[in-house]
Amino acid sequence: MAKEREHAVIADGKTLGIIGAGVMGQTLGKGLLASGLIEREQLWAIDKNAATCEAARHALHIPVEVGFTGRVASADVILVCVKPGDAGPVMTELAGAGLHESTLLISILAGVSTEKLESLLGRPNPVVRAMPNTPATVGEGMTVVCGGKRASGRDIARALKIFEAVGKCLALDEKHFDAVTALSGSGPGYLYLIMEALSDAGVRVGLPRQVALTLVAQTVLGAATMVLSTKRHPAALRDDVTTPAGCTIGGILVLEDGKVRSVLARAVEEATKIAAHLGGPKG
Repeated sequence: MAKEREHAVIADGKTLGIIGAGVMGQTLGKGLLASGLIEREQLWAIDKNAATCEAARHALHIPVEVGFTGRVASADVILVCVKPGDAGPVMTELAGAGLHESTLLISILAGVSTEKLESLLGRPNPVVRAMPNTPATVGEGMTVVCGGKRASGRDIARALKIFEAVGKCLALDEKHFDAVTALSGSGPGYLYLIMEALSDAGVRVGLPRQVALTLVAQTVLGAATMVLSTKRHPAALRDDVTTPAGCTIGGILVLEDGKVRSVLARAVEEATKIAAHLGGPKG
């Protein structure tokens, strides 16, 4: 019975469609199925690329078709996982494919506001915007969601459940979305660069390449887990490992000399500016 209630929260006994069956579309499909939030027979996907359709069919074992079909009319929820530049054509096709006005649309299109999505669609559907990141592919994503003007609390709750199937999810006001895109959306890229640099440093001081990379990756994972599980400030956790006259404080002083804080802050600031223009003119 509890499982049936969860299904009802997500798709009300109808279907859930994924428009765009690439990496993130497949990731969300796998997460939904693995978490038991939806039955396989309720799930379908669409992609404009035949090779992507074939790969998604093999990965998810669901119907994945090229172009829009009659399945749209049966959907209670549709995840829009295409590129931001495809927002206009996809919304136009959805509107003409028998889309029911109560169907919830959840978009992961970076930089495309709920207001713009609603305008492109030209229909009274509830719209939720989401900003996930790539660690969702290993079940450790960080996603932020917000609702458009017609989205209800229940719509936000359904979006939260969907993205919690692939990691953590928070609801925030849409005014924060450019910053979210720059921080958690782009954040894995910054961390990969830092991890690469630390790994190179390990090699420089005599460690084998794979050993250095393993040490760095597990250390980053452990440090992140400490922050989340203890809920202590990173500065307090850093103090725990910074002993007087020790090697940690020596390394930290070098990082401070290199203005690492300022550089990282500037990176997020610059990415936020770029994120503000990803979806074209606002509105």
